[in-house]
Amino acid sequence: MEKCNFKTYLKNFPSKDGYFGQYGGAYLPDELKPAFKEIYHAYLTICKSASFINELRRIRKEFQGRPTPVYHCERLSRKFGNVQIYLKREDLNHTGAHKLNHCMGEGLLAKYLGKKRLIAETGAGQHGVALATAAAFFGLECEIHMGEVDIAKQAPNVARMKVLGAKIIPVSHGAKTLKEAVDSAFQSYLENYHDSIYCIGSAVGPHPFPMMVRDFQMIVGIEAKEQFAEMTGELPDIVTACVGGGSNSIGMFVPFLDDPVTIVGIEPLGKGKELGQHAASITYGSEGEMHGFNSIMLKDKEGNPGEVYSIASGLDYPSIGPEHAFLHDIGRIQYDTVSDEEALEAFFLLSRLEGIIPALESSHAVAYAIREAREVNATGSILVNLSGRGDKDLDYVIEKYGLDYLNKISK
Repeated sequence: MEKCNFKTYLKNFPSKDGYFGQYGGAYLPDELKPAFKEIYHAYLTICKSASFINELRRIRKEFQGRPTPVYHCERLSRKFGNVQIYLKREDLNHTGAHKLNHCMGEGLLAKYLGKKRLIAETGAGQHGVALATAAAFFGLECEIHMGEVDIAKQAPNVARMKVLGAKIIPVSHGAKTLKEAVDSAFQSYLENYHDSIYCIGSAVGPHPFPMMVRDFQMIVGIEAKEQFAEMTGELPDIVTACVGGGSNSIGMFVPFLDDPVTIVGIEPLGKGKELGQHAASITYGSEGEMHGFNSIMLKDKEGNPGEVYSIASGLDYPSIGPEHAFLHDIGRIQYDTVSDEEALEAFFLLSRLEGIIPALESSHAVAYAIREAREVNATGSILVNLSGRGDKDLDYVIEKYGLDYLNKISK
């Protein structure tokens, strides 16, 4: 592992130019450079402001319902042996996922900058719902770009966004999923940046968004670390979360970087190892630039962003946040994969044994915990970031797979 002082990590990463080692940066059209510079300097100003910090704390407590609890899965743990599985319950955060943590912060930033519109992409719909919620809270317009494939899979979240007042922009080109939604949202921002702000839905994109999203999401890991220690008197042996772009996971992981815990990010293996069958960027990708930042990405034969797939709409992105790529390279965070079938099994087991229906995204991390618990003579504790609830996935899962299939794979 490359030497890195994690006690001072947040002061040193990213660099002023937005780099985590060789990853990150801001590769932007000339006309957008002043807009991103404006966002960066505004964020540096308000993140040190007592009034901004106090307002965000009030919102988290009174509107979001934070802190969310840590929960011990006693029946799930007992089923597989001696490993104790715990969940950080971000599914109980208002709107049902971790996304509101950074959306409310980005909404506050937009108000500070005098913008009138929030623009974003969404895959699983949770970011779209969270941003539409933030827009309603702050009295702003909201424009959400979403691939037609995901619109069909995530009908409940589409309805929620519309009820909250958001304008949905269907994206019909390419694979019609998350990558194309990002392309579409970025183009809209390019045309409207004077009165709008682009609220990226993960720890990706041009600087300063990977830093901002991380900072807003760190409340998850900060709470979890304190809560777990209060419950057990110690730290977990393993901390894990699913990784698509990487917002829920980076928020969970960074507060534990200086602690003696194993940290594991879980990528979607989907249907297999062939390109187009998965979205495991770190596991199968290589260095490349897309959507205004440099990181590890999946590529086709021409070196363009490769086709990706995951049962979880929020994970099918062909790159990963630059901070994840850096922490992987220096050896501080391990990355593993979970298949669709494993995620479905975890989805059903957690529902049946604990009364908690997880998002398909979060089910990948739960599946990893189950896999570890099944190991012969395994002991210890695993803390999983349950990044979202599965209401949005129920219709799709039952229609696509059926209860008989779910019963079969969970036996």
